[in-house]
Order: sequence, then C-alpha cells, then structure tokens
Amino acid sequence: MLALGYAKGIAHRFIRNPKWTSGLFLLHYQSCNYSIYVKSKPFLQVPCKSASFDLLQAQRRNLFAYDGLFSRRYLSNSTVELRTDDNVVRFAFNNVTSSGNNVVPTRKEKKWKRAKMSRKAKVNELRFYRLKAKKKMNSPNPEVRIRYKLEKAKRKEEWLIEKLRKYDVPKSPAEPYDPESLTEEEQHYLKRTGEKRKNYVLVGRRGVFGGVVLNLHLHWKKHETVKVICKPCNKPGQVHEYAEELARLSKGIVIDVKPNNTIVLYRGKNYVRPEVMSPVDTLSKDKALEKYRYEQSLEHTSEFIEKLEKELEEYQKYVTRHKKKKDEEAEKKKEADSKSKVV
Repeated sequence: MLALGYAKGIAHRFIRNPKWTSGLFLLHYQSCNYSIYVKSKPFLQVPCKSASFDLLQAQRRNLFAYDGLFSRRYLSNSTVELRTDDNVVRFAFNNVTSSGNNVVPTRKEKKWKRAKMSRKAKVNELRFYRLKAKKKMNSPNPEVRIRYKLEKAKRKEEWLIEKLRKYDVPKSPAEPYDPESLTEEEQHYLKRTGEKRKNYVLVGRRGVFGGVVLNLHLHWKKHETVKVICKPCNKPGQVHEYAEELARLSKGIVIDVKPNNTIVLYRGKNYVRPEVMSPVDTLSKDKALEKYRYEQSLEHTSEFIEKLEKELEEYQKYVTRHKKKKDEEAEKKKEADSKSKVV
C-alpha cells in the first residue's frame, strides 16, 4: 500500500511538471484525457484533474491546431507504466492497441527458435531409428515382422503416387478439326499398303511422348501411312490406349490395330504438317523414362503389399486355429481329470 501511494504521488508530480510533459515525453493521447497505467494486478488508471493540468491540456490543443514543432505525427502510440515490483518504483513505456473504448497494453511475443542439432545428435537419432527397425525385422514374432514390412511398403506407395503426380501433364484443349471419312475400299487399300511398307515408329517402355509424335510427322512427310510397333505392351488394352493417344496428338486416323501390337496410322487427305511437331502437352524423353520407372516401382510395391496382406491373414488364421486346438485339449484334460476323481 505504501508503494502504491508513493507511485501515485510520483505520477501527479510527473504530470504537473511541464518539463516532463513536453517534447519526447508526451503521454499517450486518448479522447480528451491523459492517463497513466500503473502496473499492478489489475492495471490501475490514475486520473489527474487539476487546474495546472487543464491549463497544460488547453495549451497543447492550441499547439496541435497548426503544424508546428509538436505535430501529431511525432506522437508515439505508447503509455507510461509505473511498476511497483519488490517495493521498487520504475517507469516503463509500453505500446497499446485500442479495442473499442478500451486501451489494452501489448507486448511483443518472443519467437522461440528451434535449436540447431549438432552432427553427433543427428547421427545418434538416425542410429536410434535404425536399431528400432532392426529389432522389428529380427523379432521372433512373425506378425511384427510382417506388419513392419507392410507399413514400410505403404509409405513407399504413397511416396511413389506423389512423385507420379508431377508427371501428369494437363491436356490442352482439342483444336477443332474435321475427321475425314474413308470408304471401305480406301481403308482396305491403306491397310494393305501400311502392312507392306517398312517404315515404322517404335513405342518402347517410355510410352507415348513428344519424340514419338515428331517421328510420325517426319514419316508422313514422304509416306501416307506409318506403322507404330508397341513392344512391351503386356497390359490388356494398352495398344488401343496408345492408338487413341497417338490419334489425338498427331490428328491422324487409325486404320488398323493388329494382334501383334502394331498400329497402322494414316495422315489424312488434307494433311498439313504443323509448325510444332512435338505437342506441348507431352513429356520429354528423360521425364518419360522417369515416369516409367516410378510406375514400375509402384506396380511392384502394390503387388508386394497384396502378398504381405495375404501372409498376415494366413498367420492370423493359423493363430486362431492353434488357440482353438489348445482350448480343446485343455477341456479334454479337465474332463479326464474330473472322471478320474469321480472313480
């Protein structure tokens, strides 16, 4: 209480003295009154009403009427606090934010930065995770081993799916063009000529990319038809997918799709070679190869996951059967013991 009274007295003197209230030591101006926040629990507002204070306030209003030395832009958005911690009076400036009619003092929060790990700490952390994984791999319980492999494979599958999303090229809007109608005789003629001719384009493991379409246009410079040979077409319906994709990208006409994974493409009667022969919405040679590798890896991981899930189901069935046998044997023993006791 003594410290609080002493603080109030200092506040009154601080305001009455014109030296302290001028220049850089201006208090925060809010509505018509000047106030000092005394830091106690809670903050106390010490109103100062005196003749000298009213006179000083009137003088200050006159000063702010014109752009002089004391312009409004030199006022700081801060308040003066009187702290009475451990019976010691201290002055402190504090920024404020106005929320409605109330003025709440704010302080800048400290941003805690995460301490950088040393190289030794990182090595120890990695070693810990490796030992943990090794324990699971060498566990005597087969269920623990299978579950660990399954979790690892699923994580890899998610990672591969995210990687493959980068190679999904958005298809550009199809340009309007008139598909030419061919008679049966023309189709038969083009089919025979396409089979006899030796010019061909190979579609390998990379699939359909910009280079394949470019080769088609280069062949169509001298020949009407071209054969497209798809070598690793192991999936059912993959040849037809390639045929549709090539027809869309090259604006050609599919004449025939043979069972030996060959496609005969016709350039069209009113063929005009485009300026950009490899379309924009296709992958490059290197990226197409990367995509193929990720697809292969995803296919193998999905097969491995299915295999592990089957193993886990079989093991769980085996455990349930083994438990049933044990329970039956225990019941038989109990019955035999009860009969022997009765006899």
